[in-house]
Amino acid sequence: MLLGIDHLVIAVRDPDAAATTLEADLGLAVTGGGRHETGGTFNRLAFLGDTYLELIGVFDRGQVEDPDASPVGRAAAAVLDDGREGLATYALATDDIDAAASRSGMGRPVPGSRRRPDGELVRWVTAFPELGVDRPPFLIWHEPVGAEWGAEARAARAAFRHPVGGRVRLAALTIPVGDPEATLRAYDTAHGTGGGPDGIKVAGQRIVLVRRDGREPPTVDLVADPGTEPVELDRFGVRWRRRLG
Repeated sequence: MLLGIDHLVIAVRDPDAAATTLEADLGLAVTGGGRHETGGTFNRLAFLGDTYLELIGVFDRGQVEDPDASPVGRAAAAVLDDGREGLATYALATDDIDAAASRSGMGRPVPGSRRRPDGELVRWVTAFPELGVDRPPFLIWHEPVGAEWGAEARAARAAFRHPVGGRVRLAALTIPVGDPEATLRAYDTAHGTGGGPDGIKVAGQRIVLVRRDGREPPTVDLVADPGTEPVELDRFGVRWRRRLG
């Protein structure tokens, strides 16, 4: 079963600087991250409940281009090679990645890991279609233990109050694509998402595919607790809109 949008992969030149900007301009705490030692990338994470924003950069281009490395690194590097920052791809969470990957014909899921600054090894399993913002997202399952995905950590995230003044959740992701109808069919074939012109609904979140006009960036809609101020701004090749829940 699909559990919702797991995370957005946003390619940035400097994840640490981007984290500072994200907190200053959007009031989001960037509390996690680390290095993909065999993948050539490093990141900072901003958790919005169990969905998170991954600000990802490249520290070793040779590792990124290794055929055995994660396709996520190559997708991020392709964005940066285009002279920009922006959404490279994103993931949907599933509670049974073997069954989901088998249904979609993605092949055998691949284990991955990242070393946290405190030394803990965070583990996950992913299954990949061909990546890109015009393609269906990849799938991920997180090992449900430790400081990021254990029960205690998830409960703390659910109640976490960001610097903006309350909890924040990802409500919707709008992606400009070349052919929304064809992309919608590809999503349904890969993941059984269904959906239509009003978007794809996954566990209370919405994915909307709109026709690309050459200028409009992807849009991330956030919902915050009452008492916070609405905001709309562009950062890292993404339009961010925060409203009250």
